[in-house]
Amino acid sequence: MNILVTGGNGQLGSELKELAARHEGMTFFFYDLPLLDITDRAMVHRVCGEHAVDAIVNCAAYTAVDRAEDEPEAAYRVNRDGPEVLAEAAKERHALLVHVSTDYVFNGESCTPYHEGDAVSPLGVYGQSKWEGEEKIRAIAPSYMIVRTSWLYSSHGRNFVKTMLRLGSERDELKVVFDQAGTPTLAADLAEALVSMLSRYDREHTYAETYHYSNEGVCSWYDFARAVMRARQLPCRVLPVGSGEYPTKAKRPHYSVLDKGKIKEHWNLEIPHWQDSLERMLKRCC
Repeated sequence: MNILVTGGNGQLGSELKELAARHEGMTFFFYDLPLLDITDRAMVHRVCGEHAVDAIVNCAAYTAVDRAEDEPEAAYRVNRDGPEVLAEAAKERHALLVHVSTDYVFNGESCTPYHEGDAVSPLGVYGQSKWEGEEKIRAIAPSYMIVRTSWLYSSHGRNFVKTMLRLGSERDELKVVFDQAGTPTLAADLAEALVSMLSRYDREHTYAETYHYSNEGVCSWYDFARAVMRARQLPCRVLPVGSGEYPTKAKRPHYSVLDKGKIKEHWNLEIPHWQDSLERMLKRCC
């Protein structure tokens, strides 16, 4: 099976690269800008044809949540129009499209974990553009799996954990919001799940599924920051503050825990707890 991975240099794409060589029968082709712009129809169709792709894994996204409020056209171009182009290419080749989406499609007003069928209500441009990208895929792709995730981090690129490690070594004290709850997701764990699903992909079956994937457990950003400091034995003191004391251009959901029952049942996945995954990540990097 030939698999095209977009956003190949990002956090998730980089983790998929590390897994690719271990799986016989699956040939991965990794692309990122400038070699592949997912909004360029001619480029996407050419690359898919050159590699005779059977599946596309879309890890490319505009993820600058606050900047999206000032650059909505750029966010929609990548997060909505890009998936539309990929869905068209998948349709042309009768290929599976696996698309990574976000917890930001929900408004965070729930007090129980979100299921795949719960009503969406994005709070900002980023979430809305990701939701509209999902809808383009549902309308066009002949076979697709949309996987929503949350609070992604890894040893690659920039993310919350690496920021906490840097600031924790530079400062005596940090203020982190305590009233936004969710679940961190180690990109390596999500990559393992996606490869496991692809390895069991039945080409004779048509998929039209939305799944939720994050690590197990629940925490606030404050809890997450404290866990990073403890794991690295950094003396930096972490203080809890409300979201009102840390204003951002884009409003964040206060609760974005995802229910993972569906993906665990359909694909027989065992998902690690976020604390275990954090410790594993810190042992191998940074």
